[in-house]
Amino acid sequence: MDIKNISSESKLLIKWSSVSTLIFTLDQWVKYWIVQNLSLYERFSINSFINITHQQNSGAAFSILADAGGWQRWFLSVLAIIVCGYIIHWLYQLRSKPQWFLAYGLSMVLGGAIGNVFDRIRLGYVIDYAQVLINGWPFPSFNVADAAITAGAVFIIIDAIIQREGN
Repeated sequence: MDIKNISSESKLLIKWSSVSTLIFTLDQWVKYWIVQNLSLYERFSINSFINITHQQNSGAAFSILADAGGWQRWFLSVLAIIVCGYIIHWLYQLRSKPQWFLAYGLSMVLGGAIGNVFDRIRLGYVIDYAQVLINGWPFPSFNVADAAITAGAVFIIIDAIIQREGN
């Protein structure tokens, strides 16, 4: 297949899929490194602002539902899969629209969501490892997937502002 014969819409879908795949791959690679090199709850300081640690989050963001007894694993997994399906559909709809921030934001959210749901289904928890300290107090641990979801959300908000100002 000659790349010249691929439509511009298909090229966009490939770019967005590549962003999601890159985030997923990086997330899983770092999680693998953490598991191989740090015992559970072991940590080391990068500086006075950041710790690297090995934690298992069986709940949602900020460990919400972590002590719910196990049902949350499948509930959160199904919810994430539904959201991923919706994002894929949304990206497909965007292939002919010039909404760069929205498309790349959704691609980042998708890659991060897939990274975390992959852990949740495979392990029953999500591996977290980055911990930011604010005045010595630890903020909840997170991972590359969480950071991508957050950055993607910022891109989506920027797009909403641009679209609102354009009307």
